[in-house]
Amino acid sequence: MKISAVVITYNEESNISRCLESLHFCDEIVVVDSGSRDRTQEIARSVTPHVYVREWKGYGEQKNGAIGLAKNEWILSIDADEEVPSALADEIKSLSERPIESAFSIPRKTIHMGKWIRHGGWYPNRLIRLFDRRRGSWVGGEVHEYWATNGTEGELTSAIHHYSFAGLSDQVSRNNHYSSLGAQKLLREGKHFSLFRLLSKTFSKFFETYLLKKGYLDGYPGFIISVSAAYSVFLKWAKLWELENAPSET
Repeated sequence: MKISAVVITYNEESNISRCLESLHFCDEIVVVDSGSRDRTQEIARSVTPHVYVREWKGYGEQKNGAIGLAKNEWILSIDADEEVPSALADEIKSLSERPIESAFSIPRKTIHMGKWIRHGGWYPNRLIRLFDRRRGSWVGGEVHEYWATNGTEGELTSAIHHYSFAGLSDQVSRNNHYSSLGAQKLLREGKHFSLFRLLSKTFSKFFETYLLKKGYLDGYPGFIISVSAAYSVFLKWAKLWELENAPSET
């Protein structure tokens, strides 16, 4: 079972070394960069010769293009701010040469504000990341892409380590970015702004993450994460209102 690790990047010089070094057990490492302005490409080339530059066209399309550059049929898709710990590497290596499954979901554990977050919907956060590329494709556009397999799915038990945010300022910046993408997606789908939706979806997101999914068990970080998640939803719907009420060009 030969595996190609595939990583997409953009301005990830603070993360990329940790990510790529954790993939040493793979038979090939492919990096597809979308025009980084920092040292991401330089650092990646010090680890693997398979570094490509490709114009950004959304997460799903970028990842589909990236796996097309790999030489092996089995793909381990890892984000630049993630790491494969030794326990997960050993579990992957222990798989049979010809598994009956065509894809495997892997739990993901995120560290934020100096704490591993285990509640609020952040863990186990299972995602298909190891798959036979002949049996599916990445679907989704700007946000929330996922691997859709047309075969059987198995589960691995060891978790990917996720270093999602550099700090609270980074989290605020990401919320701003993803809420803009989310608002544009709502507009394309024909959704319309309403005050009821803005309020109900904002409060329900906090209720879901902090109470239903027990974010309170993560202490102050859990509270901050739930408020941030609710605020991101608020921004998405507020920005939809802004898009709908933008002055038309004459």
